[in-house]
Amino acid sequence: GRVAAWVYEQAGLELPADRQEFNRYRNPRGNWSCRVKIPYRGPIAPRGRSIPNIKLDLTADERLVLEPVRLTIHHPYSDEPEGGIQVAAYAYPEAFAEKVRALGERARARDLYDVVNLYRNVEARPEPGVLLDVLSEKCRFKGIRVPVSVADLEPHRADLAGAWDSMLRHQLPALPPVQQFWDALPEFFVWLKTGVAPPIPSAYRFAAGETALRGRTFPAHLRQSTRTHLEIIRFAAANLLCVDLLYGGENRRIETYSLRQTKDGNIVLHAFDTRKQGHRSYRLDRIQRAAVTDEAFTPRYAVELNPSGPLPVRPTTTRVAALASPGSARRSRPRKSARRHAYECPLCRRRFYRDGLNAAIRPHKSKEGWPCSGRQGIYLGLH
Repeated sequence: GRVAAWVYEQAGLELPADRQEFNRYRNPRGNWSCRVKIPYRGPIAPRGRSIPNIKLDLTADERLVLEPVRLTIHHPYSDEPEGGIQVAAYAYPEAFAEKVRALGERARARDLYDVVNLYRNVEARPEPGVLLDVLSEKCRFKGIRVPVSVADLEPHRADLAGAWDSMLRHQLPALPPVQQFWDALPEFFVWLKTGVAPPIPSAYRFAAGETALRGRTFPAHLRQSTRTHLEIIRFAAANLLCVDLLYGGENRRIETYSLRQTKDGNIVLHAFDTRKQGHRSYRLDRIQRAAVTDEAFTPRYAVELNPSGPLPVRPTTTRVAALASPGSARRSRPRKSARRHAYECPLCRRRFYRDGLNAAIRPHKSKEGWPCSGRQGIYLGLH
């Protein structure tokens, strides 16, 4: 009751206590676990008997090898708490090892999909020796062999392939072929045991003044349709799938590689046109449609579309949003003696002035005196 009251006070969600379900059971190892269903009713939830549920799987039957890490939840909305939202989470090697352990123990489609994608995230890869140590501890705790080769998974291959469509298609914008992921396993296991991986292709050459954009969030000025196209393109790049692009009234099939900002402030997608067999670049705001295909590709260049941190969009005089670390800037008032860089909070429209280029906004109040959660300003130019 106290938790439900606190949630309602903080977020406006109703958690009807009489409809909560707690199913305590013994897992295959004979230890206690619990499945929980917590129904909730929010601003857009139906008012009838059928309401959505939050499902939780609770267990104490896991081996946590590394200390949890504290991560910030990205919540770019006006109701974000002033101090942000932080959670304790598995360290990356811990999550990676847990997935490899699950793949070796049950060889489900989702586990194969996750392991290969975690491995493909080159910039986040842990040291293979660390991963193998954590994996060994987890397998020892579960009483299973450490999976170190494709042969260890071969007995489950037919079942995994048979469940690929039913387990994953409804969760993904497009379903990559299972063979593409299975064929990636030998390379992964060689890296896990020896630390040796194939060389990464070089990035496509940068034009003068270009900056690679690798952030997890999008510039504030992008239209919703453009954001949707970019989500599709990023998904395809992560899964090494070609994209069908409608651009300038012409359909093109492309391999996607890099998102960059030009010296003029335009955001362009660098890609390879598979039909014309050549490099092409496309302005993001001129893309008319993007769709993921089931055609896989082997990268010719480094794939730079996976997020790797905050998006460093450089400010320009065309109202391009520039992003920086929250809390790294001080608010100041414009001086009459010199022109200064002006930024506007996209939520409350309050303006901030800087001697240099820095879009970060510290916690502030709106013109009406209410706390505002805006932390990244839109560049307005010199004022």
